[in-house]
Amino acid sequence: MPDKETITRIIQDEDIKFIRLQFADIFGILKNVAVTPRQLDKALDNKIMFDGSSIEGFVRIEESDMYLNPDLSSFTVYPWGKENGTVCRFLCDVYGTDGRPFEGDPRFILRKAISHAKDLGYTFNVGPECEFFLFEKDCSGNPVLATTDRGGYFDLGPNDNGEDTCKDIVLTLEKMGFEIEASHHECAPAQHEIDFRYSDAMQAADNIMTFRQTVKAVAGSRGMHATFMPKPVFGIAGNGMHLNMSLTRPDGSNVFIDESDSDGLSETAYSFMAGIIKHIEGMTLILNPLINSYKRLVPDYEAPVYIAWSAQNRSPLIRIPSGRGQSTRIELRSADPSANPYLALALCLEAGLEGIEQKLSPPAPVNKNIFQMSRREIRRNGIRSLPANMFDAISRFEKDEFVQNILGQHISEKYAEAKKQEWNEYNMRVSNWEIETYLNKY
Repeated sequence: MPDKETITRIIQDEDIKFIRLQFADIFGILKNVAVTPRQLDKALDNKIMFDGSSIEGFVRIEESDMYLNPDLSSFTVYPWGKENGTVCRFLCDVYGTDGRPFEGDPRFILRKAISHAKDLGYTFNVGPECEFFLFEKDCSGNPVLATTDRGGYFDLGPNDNGEDTCKDIVLTLEKMGFEIEASHHECAPAQHEIDFRYSDAMQAADNIMTFRQTVKAVAGSRGMHATFMPKPVFGIAGNGMHLNMSLTRPDGSNVFIDESDSDGLSETAYSFMAGIIKHIEGMTLILNPLINSYKRLVPDYEAPVYIAWSAQNRSPLIRIPSGRGQSTRIELRSADPSANPYLALALCLEAGLEGIEQKLSPPAPVNKNIFQMSRREIRRNGIRSLPANMFDAISRFEKDEFVQNILGQHISEKYAEAKKQEWNEYNMRVSNWEIETYLNKY
């Protein structure tokens, strides 16, 4: 981690003009206060304030003053936009005027979960797989769903007309310190995936925030629009954010390994997985936070619908990838990239830790393709379903006291309140489908 002196020298040497102090709101939207290098000392001394009452889900106007404490390990110089002055950024923790962490700061929630894992002797490692679409823009610069991309899985140009944009994204990310493991065209036209190396949970969440911003910035510079919307186009696959998770000991050894087990998993791994399965219904509102998220979670489009696990197929909620040894991990496949990564990872970690502490066992694996099973067979195997829509997800969220306790009263109440309003607004809108179906008929 760079110290203050190193950061000051880099800002001087690279003639940086703007310093962005960034933080996430409870919905995972990146916010920012920008200062010039003249204010660097003040910023590094945690003295930059902002109005928390202006951020949805934060605080009331009578308790609005909040402080931004930069995380020095997140210091990054942006490789783009240098024509108007080089910009650097810090991701920040949010504090109140009393000097305490703000209970509505998503990074604070994840920090608490990481501390719990550390007390048990674990480090939580996460490797995200983020999917996105590259669409075109109209003459006014507004994004449209139009695309000339006809690519499918692992295609190249000319079918993949986003190939050069993805190449620029990868190179930009590498300049920012990312270790990119793979980049490829996904199954739907205009859909792409870029995978970066796993890291500890806080860095992984920070990386997801940085990744989303970078993908949008680079795509925009090439006249394209990148979207992490879960299901922008009917009839094709949506965007997922698979989370590959493992626990390691202080010596770096993987706790999930047991070579004597038929699937290579330790009892700790099974219990961790069981904890997630136990709470997945209550967690879904955080992992899949948009009304649009539930239009991805439908059969036949590669997204999980049923709560099950397997080491042999990709239809269940949790998959055990084939990599073994230090690569042993579990892959949660339901999350999408609109999720707040800090809250999502905090819930996954705490649910898994509860499973370990209570020595929970998961149900038997489901090694058949669940989408080809009859409803009777699904019921006979005791396979539950994920929430079918946001209303269902809110209900299950509010019934899960464990999830509420992990997020804390502030975030739980503010989040549910906002999502109820979103659901009500959606229900009052008249959609194009209704016009096309009913206007001429009735």
